[in-house]
Parts: sequence; structure tokens; C-alpha cells
Amino acid sequence: MEKKFKIRKDDTVQVIAGKDKGKTGNVVRVNPTKNTVIVSGCNIVKKAMRKRSQQDQGGIVEIEAPLNISNVAIVCKKCGVTRIGYKLDGDKKIRVCRKCGEKL
Repeated sequence: MEKKFKIRKDDTVQVIAGKDKGKTGNVVRVNPTKNTVIVSGCNIVKKAMRKRSQQDQGGIVEIEAPLNISNVAIVCKKCGVTRIGYKLDGDKKIRVCRKCGEKL
């Protein structure tokens, strides 16, 4: 069974541990089976890629590597880095900022 994470695709997050500590970016992909997220512009690594077609160059490229989900924290527009809580809005469950209560 896959875990349900509070961080989703297109959320703005900040890296709170590791070599890119302090950087912010949007979540490109969430992988619940491996507990990882890929954040745009963070954890850039060089990787050797094979030439696939006539136009494709191949060689050494820089890509975003996955980060553990515990090493990122969501960023609220009002109060910055925060944790996520939930509130019931009628019959819908919405994510809210733990500090100011604003909808995320």
C-alpha cells in the first residue's frame, strides 16, 4: 500500500536538509513508493546519457535527482516554511497552513 503524502505536485517547497539547504522550487514529481520528490532546480547531478536518436546529443547532462520527502517543507505564501494541517470545508478536506490557517 502506498503512503499518502501531504506534499503534492506543483507545491512550492523549500529544501531543509542536504547540499541544497535553503533552496526553493516547485515539486515536479512525487514518488510515494520510494518516499521521494523531485524539486525543480534542486539536487542537480551530472549523469551520462546515451545517444538515443540522430538529433539527441547524449553525453553528460545535468538532471534533478530525487530528494527524500522528509528533507523538504512546504512554503506558505504568508508566513514562509510551515507544516500542513487539514480542515473540513463542508464535505471536502482542504490543506491549510499550521501557522496562519491559510488554504494551501
